[in-house]
Amino acid sequence: MDEKRIARISELTRISRTRPLTDDEQRERAELRAEYLEAIRLSLEGQLEHTYLVDEQGNKRPLPKKH
Repeated sequence: MDEKRIARISELTRISRTRPLTDDEQRERAELRAEYLEAIRLSLEGQLEHTYLVDEQGNKRPLPKKH
């Protein structure tokens, strides 16, 4: 997610503190937040896929996936 979209989320949040958001603004903020959360989840998933556990003997094994 680019900085422009994150700035827009912040802008809408600041606006909501001074006046109620219009329906379009609420919808836009909800969509941007969902996109932001998805980007965070994908980033974390990628990090966890490249995480390995090392035992006492120095053997590496991938982090097990939880369902």
